[in-house]
Amino acid sequence: MNLVRRLSVCASVVIVSALTPVALASASVTIPFQINPAPYGNPNGSFDAPAVRCVAVVGEQPGTVTITGGKEDRWGCLLSSEVRWLNLSTGASGSARLSDGLNGVPAEAIVQTGTGQVAVAVLSVAGSIITPGATSFYVP
Repeated sequence: MNLVRRLSVCASVVIVSALTPVALASASVTIPFQINPAPYGNPNGSFDAPAVRCVAVVGEQPGTVTITGGKEDRWGCLLSSEVRWLNLSTGASGSARLSDGLNGVPAEAIVQTGTGQVAVAVLSVAGSIITPGATSFYVP
């Protein structure tokens, strides 16, 4: 009976040890960053153009980043803006566009960056004057 208990404890430890990294890897992480508007060329912004808060969400899917708004229900990032990214670990780069936010769907861009340290910049819509928002993070 003692042997059976020992074997069951050992099996439990092995199973928990094997499942722990899977649970940790599936947790998503939200990295906030800010875009500062500069209306009419004013680098300090103004009361009618507050800072825009976006987030990068990593860990939802391997090698993928979601750029979206930092407010409730993922609202708050610039609509139809350009997202440029560079994977500093692999040298891969690319661009995407945030969606237009129509039909109650918040602006977001899902970017396939691959695993590694990634730098992202969100640029303004053509014709507007804003300071790009940028961040860097690790994509699992």
